[in-house]
Amino acid sequence: MAEIFEVIMIVSFGASWPLNVMKSYRARTTKGKSLAFLLLIFFGYIAGIISKLINDAYMASIAQKWYVLFFYVLNLIMVGTDLLLYVRNKRLDAARAKEQ
Repeated sequence: MAEIFEVIMIVSFGASWPLNVMKSYRARTTKGKSLAFLLLIFFGYIAGIISKLINDAYMASIAQKWYVLFFYVLNLIMVGTDLLLYVRNKRLDAARAKEQ
């Protein structure tokens, strides 16, 4: 039962990331974004994945509970994508500033 609530939490967090990634892609700027926040979330997902991988009880039942780890990895990928877009947008901001 605890895994169900964990998945609900992860899916709830994860539902916002595709929208955030699209906003970053379209905005082409880092204004309104926090690199520290993105890095904190990114490393939080890494910690969550590691916690699952070193949890013997979880790993013993991974065939039935693989979806929990799947959503952690999916969210990590989305946050990673947003981090890459942050780097791209930072360069675009610098190029615009140089032009002015």
